[in-house]
Amino acid sequence: MKRFIDHDLEQWRNSRRRKPLILRGARQVGKTYSIRRFGETRFENFLLVDLERNPGWHKVFEGNLQARQICSDLEILLNQKIIPGETLLFIDEIQACPRAISALRYFYEDMPQLHVIAAGSLFEFAMKDISFPVGRVQFLSLHPLCFAEYLMAKGKEEAGKIILSVPKEVSKSIHELLCEELRRYFFIGGMPESVKAYVETGSMQESFEVQSEICDTYRLDFSKYRPQADKHCLNTVLTSVAQRVGQQIKYSRLGEGYSNPTLKKAFDLLSLARIITKVPSVDPSGLPLGATASAKIFKALMVDIGLMRHLTGMPMDVEYHKPDLLNIYRGAKAEQYVGQEMVISQDKDIYYWSRRAKSSSAEVDYLAVIKGEIFPIEVKSGSSGRLKSMHLCLHNYQNCRKGFVFSTRSYADLPKQNVTFIPLYFAFSATYAGKSLKNYFKS
Repeated sequence: MKRFIDHDLEQWRNSRRRKPLILRGARQVGKTYSIRRFGETRFENFLLVDLERNPGWHKVFEGNLQARQICSDLEILLNQKIIPGETLLFIDEIQACPRAISALRYFYEDMPQLHVIAAGSLFEFAMKDISFPVGRVQFLSLHPLCFAEYLMAKGKEEAGKIILSVPKEVSKSIHELLCEELRRYFFIGGMPESVKAYVETGSMQESFEVQSEICDTYRLDFSKYRPQADKHCLNTVLTSVAQRVGQQIKYSRLGEGYSNPTLKKAFDLLSLARIITKVPSVDPSGLPLGATASAKIFKALMVDIGLMRHLTGMPMDVEYHKPDLLNIYRGAKAEQYVGQEMVISQDKDIYYWSRRAKSSSAEVDYLAVIKGEIFPIEVKSGSSGRLKSMHLCLHNYQNCRKGFVFSTRSYADLPKQNVTFIPLYFAFSATYAGKSLKNYFKS
């Protein structure tokens, strides 16, 4: 599978300011696969040190953490040479050995020519137990396949290039094809193993079985969250969040029989594990948006739209055949999709706007920051005249000069209303905050 992370890893490999790299991401999003492929194709030697499967290797990171001594010990354990400039040393599941995280700073200071990557699904959980090497490491994040990566995995690279281009009107036949592909993505999702199962068999049911297995894996991980939270509470909150995508979260509604502090702790731990993403309400009067993030008013997303399908138990025979993608699961599927794309395209935390007034309330689904400008975003069908919250936001915040509406209608720019209607499948490129997407085609 081609992944955008391939391009980012190559940039890291060639950087003059390279530091040991930590790749973050939820379990099963493809971290090990991507790094293994990168190491085996771009380096003379690739060494994998899995600290979860090999707890005996933790002893290597005891003592004074001298980088050269660590490498010497690993050479003996793995029966391979470690040669700076030719070897990629990959420390997987590094959270299982917090001392190994501390050791990363010494690789940077003592062996800067050695390429070192670390990854771990519950990396943030280990942070409280160590002195973190601030300024001595770099970070990248890996997420489930976005819609463009999904299309490429299916061999539809030209379709992938279309949706990564500047949003524009496309022919009716192309529009219908992309909408139908997006419908499938809504249910298959972007977890690599789920996509692989569908591509190889053509069966959605096969991908659904993979989704069930991944959720079971997440639940098995809950034992590692203790003593911070009860596994039954974690499971309840996980299911409740999946059912409430697009809605303001209130802890008291996430599970009966648990106190608000207990539910909040479970929610925060699932966020740390990157299984759910918190989307706070902010004031869009200026940047950075996070400076005004509300601790009390927020929504949440699932890590993957396919896992959301599994956890909600939505009836496939009813939801899949709804003609408008915006109506699937009361519109929550489309809002999850756009948010999931924006988590990658914005490459930072994402936010929304909510006004709570005595006389009325208003809300826009998301806020995107592109080239220093803030764009309110709605995910809905309908005419420009029905977008009351969008127009209120544009009126109240003069620095928000234009709004985007993602729907299944064709592309349409309405300059008099300061609104652009954009097909859902352009969600990534329309909200992309980087410099250029062209380089990703070379990966």
